[in-house]
Amino acid sequence: MVKVESPGSKTTRPDSRWLDVSLLVFLAGLAILPPFLEWHKQVILFAIGIAQLWEAWLVKRYPRQGPIGAVALKIALATLLIDHTGELGINSTYYPIYFLPVITAALYFRPLVTLLWTLLASAAYLSYLYPVLKEYSEYSIDTAGYTVLAIRIFFFFLVGMVVNRVMVAYREQSNSYQLLAEQLTETNRELERAYAETRRSERLAALGQLTAGLAHEIRNPLGIIKGSAEMLNQKLASANPLAAELAGYISSEVNRLSALVSRFLDFARPLQAETRPQDVTETLERSLRQVADQWHGGKVTVERAYQTNLPHVPLDAALCEQVFVNLLQNGFEAMGDEGGTLRLEVAEAQSEKRRGVEVRIQDTGPGIPPELREQIFNPFVTTKNSGVGLGLSIVSQIMDEHHGSIRLLEMPARGAGFGLFFPV
Repeated sequence: MVKVESPGSKTTRPDSRWLDVSLLVFLAGLAILPPFLEWHKQVILFAIGIAQLWEAWLVKRYPRQGPIGAVALKIALATLLIDHTGELGINSTYYPIYFLPVITAALYFRPLVTLLWTLLASAAYLSYLYPVLKEYSEYSIDTAGYTVLAIRIFFFFLVGMVVNRVMVAYREQSNSYQLLAEQLTETNRELERAYAETRRSERLAALGQLTAGLAHEIRNPLGIIKGSAEMLNQKLASANPLAAELAGYISSEVNRLSALVSRFLDFARPLQAETRPQDVTETLERSLRQVADQWHGGKVTVERAYQTNLPHVPLDAALCEQVFVNLLQNGFEAMGDEGGTLRLEVAEAQSEKRRGVEVRIQDTGPGIPPELREQIFNPFVTTKNSGVGLGLSIVSQIMDEHHGSIRLLEMPARGAGFGLFFPV
């Protein structure tokens, strides 16, 4: 299908190569009909055939000027043809050749413009009345002749309007089919996203149950080991300093393992957000102060772009603070000793036809490798040398509990960015 835009038109023309072939056959038939020895007729018919074959390329190459040129060329060739197919052009039996430019105009243009082109074609045909009407002419025309001419002209307009009406119906149907196809495509995308989210939720639920069981089983022996190490440390502190030091190592490593088990439990524990309408920027600022006060790396410059008069959104302050602290801490640690810029943006937004507030957190660190972008929110996926990769998974769970979403942002340069959407 060839898209066409032209002055007064915005339409499509069906792919009709077989119609072009049929037209060439008809033109070949006209070439072998009288007048036989008129070589101008053969040349003009050949030119009309070339113009018909060339039309599709012309319209595709020049969507605005192409249809205008095609119709104008056919009117000119039709006018030349009837001049060479009769002693007097107005009496030529080849006058129906004007249906060709009229139909072409009907295919490409809207009704009003089609009428104007038909009027121009009719004027070109009626121009051959001049030899009849001029003074001292050897030709004359009576009332019956004028009636015949009027009927021919009316048929020009009738054919143009009928073909144009068919094309309007065709365009409307094509547009409805195209709209339906777009809706089906979008529905398929949503189904695929929903299916992927369902599969992910199922995997996370199974993993959470396994994690919770293992964490509880591990925590009990860890408690025993820690208590035993502390008792050894107390009893051997003076008698055997080396044994006391080793007992201290055991105790500190047990504490680290206990903290790790707590992270697993946080991941496995079902979330129940207790929300109330709040200003998201207040929670973000509180989280920023908490992270900045504990930061001992390079200098980090914080840029803020907060929209004013933001609507309050339903938040669980504690859970959202956990989300912001995790992302802000990731940003600070990514910039490390070199420091950098942390940009915070808060503005109204829409997601999946829902109104809400979007928070953007962007840093100038090394960013996230392309191979991890699709799975960064899965558990046990991390860009850090240390850690188990549960932070962003927990963040994603919290955002789901708020009926919101989190996504990776496309960064123009280096760095990583996250967009969090909270529906109103």
